[in-house]
Amino acid sequence: MNMNKAINQYAKVNKQTAIEDANPHQLICMLYDGAVDNLTKAKGCLMRKDFAGKGENIGRAITIIGGLQGFLDMDQGGDIAKNLDALYDYMSKRLYVVTRDNDLVVLDEVISLLKEVREGWVGIATEAAQIFESSKKGE
Repeated sequence: MNMNKAINQYAKVNKQTAIEDANPHQLICMLYDGAVDNLTKAKGCLMRKDFAGKGENIGRAITIIGGLQGFLDMDQGGDIAKNLDALYDYMSKRLYVVTRDNDLVVLDEVISLLKEVREGWVGIATEAAQIFESSKKGE
């Protein structure tokens, strides 16, 4: 039991350090990872018929997706921001379907969409780092 406590504490400190050292691009990646992780946990809960756990994990994922949606810059983001906004809205609505109907297929669909968007986000890491560095110099 003490070993599990120590491992959990280490993971908590490690995650906190990663957050403190991350640039904005990396933080968004961490949000995608958190949403996927929570939905994967929700899937396990659903398969075990742990409906309370499913609901908690889906709720966390919806909160993260809402946060991602809130970070969108609709003025400067153009069509990409509009498309992501619509996609995040779609994902949230689909997760309500999962909550209501316990539909694993729909849950897998949202997990797949999040992974695909995350992959695209990772693909622009170099450009994002350059923007972040140039914005720091302009301060």
